Amino acid sequence: VTGVQTCALPDLTSQARINVKTRRVKVAIVGGGFGGICMAIKLREAGIDDFVLLEKGSGMGGTWYHNSYPGAACDVQSHMYSFSFEGNPDWSHRYSGQQEIHNYIQGVTDKHGLRQYTRFNSEVTGAHFDDKAALWTLDMADGSQVVCQHWVLASGPLHVPSFPDFKGMENFKGKIIHSAQWDHDYDMAGKKVVSIGTGASAIQYVPHVAKEAGQLTVVQRTPPWIIPRDERAYSGLSKWMFRRFPALRKLHRLRLYLSNEARVVPIFNPRLAKLAEPALKAFIHYQVKDKATARKLVPSYTLGCKRILISNNYYPTFNRDNVALVTEGVKEIRENSIVFSDGTEQQADCLVLCTGFIVDPRIYMKDFEITGLPGRRLQDDWKDAAEAYLGTTVSGYPNMFQLVGPNTGLGHNSIIFMIESQVRYIMDAITKLDKRGDAWLDVKQDVQDRYNDKLQEELKGTVWQNGGCMSWYQQADGRNTALWPHATFQFMARTWTVSMKDYHWHTAVESVPVKEAAVG
Repeated sequence: VTGVQTCALPDLTSQARINVKTRRVKVAIVGGGFGGICMAIKLREAGIDDFVLLEKGSGMGGTWYHNSYPGAACDVQSHMYSFSFEGNPDWSHRYSGQQEIHNYIQGVTDKHGLRQYTRFNSEVTGAHFDDKAALWTLDMADGSQVVCQHWVLASGPLHVPSFPDFKGMENFKGKIIHSAQWDHDYDMAGKKVVSIGTGASAIQYVPHVAKEAGQLTVVQRTPPWIIPRDERAYSGLSKWMFRRFPALRKLHRLRLYLSNEARVVPIFNPRLAKLAEPALKAFIHYQVKDKATARKLVPSYTLGCKRILISNNYYPTFNRDNVALVTEGVKEIRENSIVFSDGTEQQADCLVLCTGFIVDPRIYMKDFEITGLPGRRLQDDWKDAAEAYLGTTVSGYPNMFQLVGPNTGLGHNSIIFMIESQVRYIMDAITKLDKRGDAWLDVKQDVQDRYNDKLQEELKGTVWQNGGCMSWYQQADGRNTALWPHATFQFMARTWTVSMKDYHWHTAVESVPVKEAAVG
């Protein structure tokens, strides 16, 4: 990396202070999904090329790179599940599949020349702040380090698969596949397959596995609410119009955005959400012929309490002769079978785990040590709950930013909207810091505390907290650290600019201008 930084930072040019395995940049981005890509693009647009994107996998795309199970698709409309500044007039369907989204990501990556800034197969294992030098040091799994003024954690909450700890699971002699780590080389034709879990991934792959497997047993703990999926394709004329008249595509996107935003109303009024339940129950009984099976597929909690899923072919799958639904819990896994809590035993050649991800950062980051200002360790600060200010900055950890951090998830619209809002906020913070000539900024603890206290109070009346269910949105104690409890435009307004009074602004103790000379 070459260039001169005007910010007050320590002199790192001395070979005595630079390890050959150390790389020095202004900004480090951790994660190559939508968040990391958006951050990298906006840095380049601002003329900041002194950054590195660290991706633990071998390709760009994040969840859309790793999740490739049969039927994988998005449950947000294609024209909303894409960057506002990189519209795609050629989406094939209202809702895109994994491969089309993956191709879109690769196209955006190449258009903006991001691969030259990316280190693949580069896992970050820790991050430590030096308040005197105003620098972060990121430890890499290969023993190298990245030293930076700012770093952005863009790994997202859905990247560490959760594996159940069933008794005897280690003794199973068949094949075990997690939905997030699909083995496309394994042939399920004629096999006895047991699928455990009925989350978002399961309702997509189950219909495909059912067509291939000799016998499929679907193990359900809690049924999801499922609404019909709009599977219409965009006509050639529509795509031509979107290409020829970009304003039409933007109007179409706006319509989708507004229709999605309307869903926030029943979130705050669970009684309104219940009004739609009779129609959805009728939908289940219409699609599933066996009445007993249909009854098992009807949720007992309020619509929206858990993530609402979309599918037209999940329910009809249970009309197949080779598919069975089991609602008993798993008692034990044996060498060639699975035993349920009622004592029944099912032979199995393959177990497919749709058991989701470890979404609590206190758990999935337990081996990722982050230390900030003297005496501050994120694992200790988050021992009760993960908290941030606007889901983006954490008091005590200067110049550390998160994308899709605590309470930025959505139950009604596109997370890409939230990512773009956060990236705008981060860019404003970096710009303000440089203009002031300061080295680091740190959100005030009382500002962060007031924000989170108000947020939790506002969540109390939502369907997520009062819908009669427990979900991955919540911690074991019921605290919701995942979701934003308002309209997305309210989040955009809150993150439009950085409020100077919300932060402490500091210069580095070792204030020596630095000329970049670290090896890359």
